[in-house]
Amino acid sequence: MHRVRGFFEAVCDAVEDTTNLVERTHKNAARRSVRRFAPVEPFATPARAVNGVHEAIASGIYSTIRTISLGIRKAAVSSSDLIEASAPALRTPMSADAAGSLSWVVDHAQAGVSGFYGDWLRRKGSMLAPTMHLRHEGRPLDIDEQALRSAISDPSNKISVFVHGLSCTEWMWNIGAREYYGDPKMNFGSQLKSDCDYTPLYVRYNTGLRVAENGRALSDLLSHVLAAYPVDIEKIALIGHSMGGLVCRSAAHYGALHREPWVPKLRHVVSIATPHHGAPLEKVVNLTAGALGRFDTAATQVIAEVLGARSSGIKDLRYGYITDAEEQKHPDAMLEDSKEARPLLQHVAYYFVAATISKDRDHPLGQVVGDMLVRLASAQGHDREPARRIPFHSGRVLGGISHLRLANHPEVYEALREWSW
Repeated sequence: MHRVRGFFEAVCDAVEDTTNLVERTHKNAARRSVRRFAPVEPFATPARAVNGVHEAIASGIYSTIRTISLGIRKAAVSSSDLIEASAPALRTPMSADAAGSLSWVVDHAQAGVSGFYGDWLRRKGSMLAPTMHLRHEGRPLDIDEQALRSAISDPSNKISVFVHGLSCTEWMWNIGAREYYGDPKMNFGSQLKSDCDYTPLYVRYNTGLRVAENGRALSDLLSHVLAAYPVDIEKIALIGHSMGGLVCRSAAHYGALHREPWVPKLRHVVSIATPHHGAPLEKVVNLTAGALGRFDTAATQVIAEVLGARSSGIKDLRYGYITDAEEQKHPDAMLEDSKEARPLLQHVAYYFVAATISKDRDHPLGQVVGDMLVRLASAQGHDREPARRIPFHSGRVLGGISHLRLANHPEVYEALREWSW
């Protein structure tokens, strides 16, 4: 994947963009100073002359920085290609014991960067911007019958598709496995295989892209899987954690809209700790960036611009957007909710899992903060407007579990098993 080169290039791109930001801020601050003298004619002309000289010198300095950065980029790219050619391929197995290994660190560094700046990485053509694909035992899995047959030892006619959340990888489904089950490789997928004969498939994708874009990509991916799978698929279950739950709902929406062949096979959509009606942290960042941007000072403008550079995927978490129509209305407006009512597919059973950080689910703290990242009402699909409430077929609220731990917690699996498979 040439990820070493991708990291080097991302750093160089960040330096270039930071240089541009500093230069703009510098020039704007200087021009504000000149405007103070503009009404006073004895000082106006010298002030403009001094500013002209100042801008010329500053432009030369910033140009030098860019030239040095370009030279470093070329040297870094050459070095990274040598490193990639000589180093063994990194592979993170689906095991809780892989946490902290070099491959695990590299995977999560890439996932973190793409989560926060995934759309920017794609615009730059970065090798750190992953396309949506299936993973098997730490490697990309080609979607053709031969590859699927060799990778999946016992393919059944039922598949469960697992979609991770923001800045994560498919490894997240194994978090805490040794602690919970005594087996570092046990997760919801392996358990559904042994208990219900659902063959697990794990998705990796660029979480910094729009949820709707990833939803369409997942729908297309499932159509390819349906065509290439070694046996005829009769049932499909989509299981998403956090943002992954939004992507699953979006895929079902666009799959039905475009009459994709996999949709009639869909039986279950499970959302675990999903911000169906938004995440409070993104709302706070949106409010902060909008408020700071209204002040005409260099410091506030810089902070607002840096905050505004967060990915489109993160911005979609503000209100849980899953369609293009919702996303395109007010991407950066301060706390403007453009969410629309989206009916669920009638032949599909939708479920939710929500949690509170407090063991007592009714404790005021748990009611306020939920699982620390998603509040209860949002995870349950509740909304002040009745038309926008999500009529889940069933759900479970758990106490004393944090957001990430829900991805492989035994109590969550108990809930999954209680629902009809």
